[in-house]
Amino acid sequence: MDSSLLATLVAVVVIVIAIGVGLVVIMQRRRPDLDVGTVPTRRPVSALGAAVRRALGSGLDDAAWESLEDALLAADLGVAASRDIVTAVRASKPEDLDSARRALADTLKAELAGKDRSLKLDGSPAVILVVGVNGTGKTTTIAKLAHKLQGDGMTVTLAAADTFRAGAAQQLRTWGDRVGARVVHGEEGGDPAAVAYDGVDSARARGADVVIIDTAGRLHGKKNLMAELEKVHRVAGGETVGEVLLVLDATGGQNGLAQVEEFSETVPISGIVLTKLDGTARGGIVIAVERALGVPVKFVGVGEGLDDLVHFDPDTFVNSLLE
Repeated sequence: MDSSLLATLVAVVVIVIAIGVGLVVIMQRRRPDLDVGTVPTRRPVSALGAAVRRALGSGLDDAAWESLEDALLAADLGVAASRDIVTAVRASKPEDLDSARRALADTLKAELAGKDRSLKLDGSPAVILVVGVNGTGKTTTIAKLAHKLQGDGMTVTLAAADTFRAGAAQQLRTWGDRVGARVVHGEEGGDPAAVAYDGVDSARARGADVVIIDTAGRLHGKKNLMAELEKVHRVAGGETVGEVLLVLDATGGQNGLAQVEEFSETVPISGIVLTKLDGTARGGIVIAVERALGVPVKFVGVGEGLDDLVHFDPDTFVNSLLE
């Protein structure tokens, strides 16, 4: 090959590479730094807030109120709650968009007011049973909760009573190593109630403050598995179990209500942990769940980090929901 042609080809290759590197650098500079615990929480927020502005921005006529009800339905508040809330806002006779938004915020906060959202940690050890179907983020929620409690100065034992799913105990042990919590487990396919009993007994013998019991991500329609869950609860202490937390995936919307109802027929659900709230526009499911059975949402997951499990605060939630 002619030397001049070779030199030209080399020059072209160098230029192409330089352009590619330059484009990569530009894109990296333009991409915002993502804070897993904060940025995604704004995604569900702006969806309803924007819908409210669209619904009411052109005036407070009948069509606007119908649009507002549609926006609340799309946010998964449910038919009855959406209708009742719009009725209450209209009854306050707001004069403009700002006063309507304030009335809506006050009405939503009133829906969520008056519920005990504290975590019951009575007993030595305090027992927390965590239930929920597969895919809701139950095991990672347990790890985050253990991390939070240990940050408050408590010692935590985890019990891997999900003996049905292959690798479930190993997954919990991995999380236990990460957060520094001891994990009690049994044989894969073994008796989950026995693991729950051993977990509580071991925690008591070692003077741990809290034991958190993982359970199989059983389908709520499987009667035999629900019966097994009832046995785990009974063996773990029955009425002395301080908390039975049901983990729900916020992206599931109204489908979560069926899970609340069926699980509550088997074990006494004391609180809801709503995960993946950072990835859905359906934040209204909080109100729908609490209306359905009066079970309070106690924690929400807003990201993937260990610190991204936060106590649910109604005022902060509503203010964010309407931004």
